Amino acid sequence: MAAGDKAAGAFRTIGEVSRDTGLPQHILRYWETRFPQLRPLQRAGNRRYYRPEDVALVRRIDSLLNAQGYRIEGVQKLLAAERRGASEPAVPVSAHGATIDGASLRAIRDLLARALAAA
Repeated sequence: MAAGDKAAGAFRTIGEVSRDTGLPQHILRYWETRFPQLRPLQRAGNRRYYRPEDVALVRRIDSLLNAQGYRIEGVQKLLAAERRGASEPAVPVSAHGATIDGASLRAIRDLLARALAAA
């Protein structure tokens, strides 16, 4: 194990999480205000220590927001439903708040595939 490597279960500083995820530290601090599930330990001087489950949550929030196109409100609802133990899967929601069914998603996917093939 190299000097900078940590064990899988070790706590990470906000700087380490920022480097590992590619997310700026101010975004991580902002997400702490928006997602009550994201609560790293804070020690003297407000130094943050992220547990492995905090890092996993950061990666999940990043994926939902930046890869899957969710808005913050959608991620908040999804995480809150999971916290309550909702067994039903999350329903995709458009940017305007309307639900999107599977057939509509397939139609959009096919339209995009045709547009890419024509380009």
